Amino acid sequence: LLAFLPQPVLGVIVCYERLIPKSSYRDQDKGSAENYNKVHYYMHQSKVLDNACGIVACLHAIFNCPVIEVEKSSVLGKFQQCTIAATPSERCTALENDTDFQTIHKKHASKGQSREITSGQANVKHHFIAYTLNSEGKLVELDGTKLGPVIVGDCGGDLLRGSIKEVMGKLERGEISESLSMMTLNITQD
Repeated sequence: LLAFLPQPVLGVIVCYERLIPKSSYRDQDKGSAENYNKVHYYMHQSKVLDNACGIVACLHAIFNCPVIEVEKSSVLGKFQQCTIAATPSERCTALENDTDFQTIHKKHASKGQSREITSGQANVKHHFIAYTLNSEGKLVELDGTKLGPVIVGDCGGDLLRGSIKEVMGKLERGEISESLSMMTLNITQD
């Protein structure tokens, strides 16, 4: 079935249900601030951005892909330009305060099929993360709720299969449930 996906895969976004608390993560899965410089773009996610993990995952996938050029005059392009030299925490604060980004997000989110959870974060079951390849060709997990990027390791340059292998490992270790979905970021052929 993987052969049906458009190639090349430039990023993978996974939405899954966490089964264990972050405090139970293996040390190598907690991420590290020492890995900030091993990716082009990483940002934190704060309590203010509680349910923004999907947006953060998309930003991670797009901004870590060297072949994607974001229109500089777009809301996304302006956000990228104003945060490219910022720290991961400053990027988080910038997203918290970016009213243009929030306005366009609300406009498009209102067209979605699911209801926003407005009370009780305990009701939030699923979380979005991104997988990309860094400049060294290593598979990287990007999750703004972690201490920093997680350098998963070599995947032979196959982002899709490397991501699937990592998700399968999380399933086998009982870290996530089978209630998950994966999306790929690809270039469309005109």
